[in-house]
Order: sequence, then structure tokens, then C-alpha cells
Amino acid sequence: MSVPTSLPRNRHVDVIIIGAGAAGLMCAATAGYRGRRVLVLDHANKAGKKILMSGGGRCNFTNLNSTPANFLSDNPHYCISALKRYTPQHFLELVERHGVEHVEKAAGQLFCQDSSKDIVNLLLTECDWAGADIRLNTAIQSIEAVANGYQLTTSAGAFRCDSLVVACGGLSIPTLGASGFGYDIARQFGLEVLPTRAGLVPFTLQPDLKEQLAPLSGVSCPVEVSCNGMSFREPMLVTHRGLSGPAMLQISSFWQPGDTLAINLLPGEAVQQTLLGLRKQQPQSTLAKYLNQHLPKRFAQAFNDLNHWQGPLQAYKNSDLEDVANNLQRWPIKPAGTEGYRTAEVTLGGVDTRQLSSKTMAANDHPNLYFIGEVVDVTGHLGGHNFQWAWASGVAAGNEV
Repeated sequence: MSVPTSLPRNRHVDVIIIGAGAAGLMCAATAGYRGRRVLVLDHANKAGKKILMSGGGRCNFTNLNSTPANFLSDNPHYCISALKRYTPQHFLELVERHGVEHVEKAAGQLFCQDSSKDIVNLLLTECDWAGADIRLNTAIQSIEAVANGYQLTTSAGAFRCDSLVVACGGLSIPTLGASGFGYDIARQFGLEVLPTRAGLVPFTLQPDLKEQLAPLSGVSCPVEVSCNGMSFREPMLVTHRGLSGPAMLQISSFWQPGDTLAINLLPGEAVQQTLLGLRKQQPQSTLAKYLNQHLPKRFAQAFNDLNHWQGPLQAYKNSDLEDVANNLQRWPIKPAGTEGYRTAEVTLGGVDTRQLSSKTMAANDHPNLYFIGEVVDVTGHLGGHNFQWAWASGVAAGNEV
């Protein structure tokens, strides 16, 4: 079968990567170093926009403790191969070669000491050294399978490639240009896309509870939150819209609409036994005093008012103190919903990985079509795991295209 039309040599490359984000740039550098002619296309005006805003502007670029157990997928074994072949230590070595100063915050979570720009500059430098061409402000209008590859019609004209890599992310944070374009490409070529929803996202609350907690906006406290068999012990932050902070973001990936969260405000404390002992030793003491000793004062007062706990401990029966302990250690919250893709850090679901090679990231039925990064159904926990998936999947595809 002959090629429908001929294109100038600079318009026919070995590899086209759609998306100049973490996974796409990593793939471009990896393929370029193998001598492949690589073209990266992105409709945005800047490369790595999501990298730049991540981690509060300091980019939690990996997690030293990242394992396949830190990822959600309908096909949980899929991510194992890529993650084992490109580890956090590999990326850390790259960071250190470029002289990027970094700090470890929570255990294993590595951040730039100065700015997320350091990671974007690292990736752009690697792409430059590898000879990869990056073209921004370029909208893709159509993709067509042709003999031995693909032809793309774009706002900058037509391009052809032997291998096409889809690295254009998911639906999270549309203000940065996120869209479902990668899913559209998958469907165009007959791949199934699993249902998507916002992940690592703050919760909104029912109006009554939102009003009661509104004065606590900005208050943070360590909690353990549980839902659907998963638990996370991290800080919770009350906002003017609802509940956020690492604990809430983590559990949001396991929560489904209508589910109730169980929040332990005093993890590690034997609350019921402590209160029984206090009642015996200090019968005139109050629950308000106890809460003030264990929770941020504003939160302690609001929670005490919320439950209408009054009077000295000697007025509470054993069953009353059991109820108090349950309220403190299994506070039931039924969120109204989440803030959605507007503030979500990731998109759950995506291209069904059962149709992809775990070694190469290529579609089983289209060996020169690859899907990497957030567009596929692999989602990490909070704390640098999603960047590690971007690096690992980018390298896996870059070594094959």
C-alpha cells in the first residue's frame, strides 16, 4: 500500500508525542537519546503546566517508597513492569545530575527546594540534548492511520510519524488545558475507555455541616479517615467549601457518591478508656477541656458545640462516654460530593490497560500506537506517585518507539 501523499523530510519523523507534560517529555528525551527523530506537539503555550503548579509550586517529583501497591487500576498488575524498570532512584539520579536542590518532606516525598520550574527545565534540557523538537500552540485537528504509521493534521500543517504516543493527560484541572482528547484518540482506534472521575480531590459538604464548620476554615488536624476498606492517616484541612488536606485527597480516590467517611479525630488514642479514667480521677472535668488538650482549640470548641456536650464528666454514664468515643473516633461524614475536575490532581479511570502491553505501553491491536501517563487507567496515591508513573511509563514507551 502506497503512502497517500508525500511530505517534506522535516514533516515526517520517527515519533510524534501528543502532550508536553511529564510523561510526554520523559518519553521524548528517552526516544531521542536512542537516535529517534522525535516531535512533541501540544496545544498549550507552555510545556509542563501541570508540573509547574504541582506541590504548591515546588513539585513533589517522586516518592522514594513508591511501589505498585500505591496505584489504583482496574488491572492492578499492569503498572508493575514499568515501575520496576524505572524506579524513584533512577529519577533522583537524574535530578541530582542536573543539580536540582531537593528536600524530603513527609517520608519519601521529594520536592524541589526552590521551584517546580527546575523539573520542567530539567526535562526541556534533556529533550534539547536528545534532539527532540517541541512545538507548542499547536492544535491537532485529525489523526489518520496510514501505511507504516500515522498522519496528523494540525494548526501548523500536516505531520507524519512511524510511531504515535498519546501523553495528553486526563480531565483534571481544565484551566491548564486538560481535556478528554486522549480518550477520543483511544476510542477512534477501537480501544475501550473506562469511566473517569476526579481523584485526589477535596470534598464538599451538605449545607448544614458546611455552615457549622465554616468558622474553622484554615484549621488543620491529624486524622485517620476510612472508606470502602481503605484508611489514610494524614492531616485534614477544613476549608470554606468543605474538607481537604492530604487525608481527604487520599480517601477521595476510594470514595463513591453516597458513601460515608469515618473520621478518627484522635488516631492512636484509647479515648473511651481515657474518659472513664478521667471521670474517676477528675469528676468535675469536662469534655471541652479534654478536647482542648487533644485538638486545635477552634476545632475542639466547634466539635463540642456540634455535639452539645455539656456538664462535668460525672454526669456521663458509661454508655454516654462510649458514644462520645465513637463520635470522636468514627465521626461519620457523608460528603455532598467533590470539587470535581476543577481542583482534582488526577483523573481516575481512562484507557483500559488490558488493551496495552505492560512492557512497551503499545496498543495490542496497533503496535505503533502508545498510551502513557495519566490518560491510562493507572492512578497513584498522593505524594509523588503519579509523577513516578509518568516517568516510568514515559521511559517504557521511549525505549520502544
